[in-house]
Amino acid sequence: MRTATFTQNLLSLQTELRNFAFKLTADYEDANDLLQETTLKALDNEAKYTEETNFKGWMYTIMRNLFINNYRKTLRDQTYVDKTDNQFYLNSGVDVEADSMEGAYDAKEMRRIVNALPKEYRIPFTMYVAGFKYREIAERLQLPLGTVKSRIFFTRQRLQEALKDFR
Repeated sequence: MRTATFTQNLLSLQTELRNFAFKLTADYEDANDLLQETTLKALDNEAKYTEETNFKGWMYTIMRNLFINNYRKTLRDQTYVDKTDNQFYLNSGVDVEADSMEGAYDAKEMRRIVNALPKEYRIPFTMYVAGFKYREIAERLQLPLGTVKSRIFFTRQRLQEALKDFR
């Protein structure tokens, strides 16, 4: 009887799941594919579902996770790595945008604004721009994670205000 109840619940959610899939994908064919993939995954994992939990929430979570995984896979597949020997622009050490007079001025102005910031805001921001994660910045500067996040947020706000003419 449990399988019949599970199947009945699954069939009753198909319309709602199709609508949710369309909201995620914005394409009817992709939404139908996502719905089908979600339904199959739910049927494969029926034994993992506990009856006391929210079935609808469980199904929405499966669909959302499948969408995210498919999106990431698509991004990985679309990433092109140039393996040619001619890496002039990569190895030149010169910013291509800075070659133009206007680009050089813009970059110089941005650096001036960032360097004018107080040290407690400038250092976490420059580390963040350099690719450090919030947690890494907090550990290196021995600051609470929330403090690092707020300082970076406020620095962004200041920069947006100061650089509003560059948009």
